[in-house]
Amino acid sequence: MKRFVPALLALVLVALSGAALAQDLGGRTLIVGSDTTYPPFETVDQDGNIVGFDIDVVNAICERINCVAQFQTTAWDGIFAALANGEFDMIASGITITEERARVVEFTDPYHEVNQAVAVRTADADLTLEDFTSGNARLGSQTGTTNAILAEELVGRDNLSLYDDFNLAIQALLSGDIDGVMIDDTSADAFVEQYAGQIVAAVRNVESGEKLGFAVQPGDELVDALNAGLAQIREDGTLAALVDKWFSEAQAD
Repeated sequence: MKRFVPALLALVLVALSGAALAQDLGGRTLIVGSDTTYPPFETVDQDGNIVGFDIDVVNAICERINCVAQFQTTAWDGIFAALANGEFDMIASGITITEERARVVEFTDPYHEVNQAVAVRTADADLTLEDFTSGNARLGSQTGTTNAILAEELVGRDNLSLYDDFNLAIQALLSGDIDGVMIDDTSADAFVEQYAGQIVAAVRNVESGEKLGFAVQPGDELVDALNAGLAQIREDGTLAALVDKWFSEAQAD
């Protein structure tokens, strides 16, 4: 039997080599669609650079699977249609994995999980979720998001204002058009830091258990390479370090 061991080992090495090659994209440039109005996942800094947690995660994945990510700002409204039309190779935009969305895109494995919060003006820091569900305070969110879906379930459509992006929702909050913004808890922290002294995340831990994933066209084998790279950065601690970089510091502030 021992004579078969070298042959078996050779077959295993060939198989592993083939798997490694399948995960090597050969320096391919990936066009990545992203709604860059959603810190800390993706935003445009003062120098005009697209930065954020998703950007760092995708770049780290590309380091493992030999690709180069080129990020392209696109509005959330229509982002899935743009992917279907081939305008980019993947979406990285803090996307919650849902059954409905999985019918039109293919998701990677989850890379982060969020719950919900409600950001309010600092002067209204004592507002509770019951103030919104009772109809005494008006809630806002971004149209087409799971945040908006949950907000409507909680307060009803008549007590909900929808905006094209969360920057507009926050501006409406500051101007007094609405009394709170339902948003992912980690993004709430980013906006609180950006508008320090003006808004606070008064309501936290509205449990939704939303898992985020990157999206590609259905049947695109790119998803296998992305999952392989994601597994590597999870195993080597890179993903955890990026979570600390983008979220822990904001929450500490």
